[in-house]
Parts: sequence; structure tokens; C-alpha cells
Amino acid sequence: MIAKSIEKMLSENQEHFLIPAEMVANVQENNFLDHALLVLTKVRYAKIPVLDNDYKFKGLLSLSMITETMLGLDELDVSKLHEIYVKDVMETDMPTIQDPYDIENVLHLLVDHPFLSVVSNDGSFTGIVTRRELMKSLNHIAHEFEKDYTVQAIETKEEK
Repeated sequence: MIAKSIEKMLSENQEHFLIPAEMVANVQENNFLDHALLVLTKVRYAKIPVLDNDYKFKGLLSLSMITETMLGLDELDVSKLHEIYVKDVMETDMPTIQDPYDIENVLHLLVDHPFLSVVSNDGSFTGIVTRRELMKSLNHIAHEFEKDYTVQAIETKEEK
């Protein structure tokens, strides 16, 4: 359980954690991999959300998923990229969160994921919460905590 004072300070910045959907690069599940490769290369992200035609979240696509399809025995074969759909190689088994989200859950999930996709009740993609944005908030807390709270060490048995 997160200490109440830390949770309070994190909650004060919670609205800044969400990067809205319109600011997040994505591809559609029916795009071909050659298009997805261009998008990933242009935005310089390792992984991006995959949406359907109704902007419902479907999964994630990474550069490594695309390059895996290009691997041949002796060389890279890019000729298949315009024949394979994003939905054929995307990752579909990943955690998502709904807004409003539980900060403690987000902290646990961001240990293993650089960002979490935020979806509405109907599955619409509303944005992402990134490890970077949360770390900025934790950095703020680390520097400002004692301005708002008095910290007193508890004596341990060894110190008594």
C-alpha cells in the first residue's frame, strides 16, 4: 500500500500522467506492415498502439515484431511487408487501464511496461500513461516532500 502522503502528492499530478489519444502515434489493425514500419521509424518509438476503424484499442505493435517478419535465412526480406497486416503480428495480451485509474496499480504495471494504454468502458482508446510522466512526478515528490511534510525517523530495535 502506498503511503497516504505520497499517494496524495501523486494524485495532485495524476491529470498530467495521461497523454491524450490525439497526441499518441498509432496504426490501424488493417494497415500493412510497410506503413507501420514507416510510422514507427518517423515517430522513433519502439512500440505504438493499434486501433480499429472505430478507434477501439486492439493491441500494440513494435519495431521488433515487424523486423521478425522480415527475417529470412540469409537476409532481411522486406517484400512481404506490403502483404501482411498489422493485426497478424501485433501483441494483444497486455494490460490496459481505465480512467480514473488506481495509481498503485499503475506503479506496479509500469515496472514492466514503458507505457499503459488507457481505454474507456467501450474499449475506445483515450491515451497512454507513460513511465516517463510518472517518474517526473516521483522526481518532484523526492525534491518537494519535506516542504509539505515533517519526516521523523522511527527508532529500530538495534538503535534502542
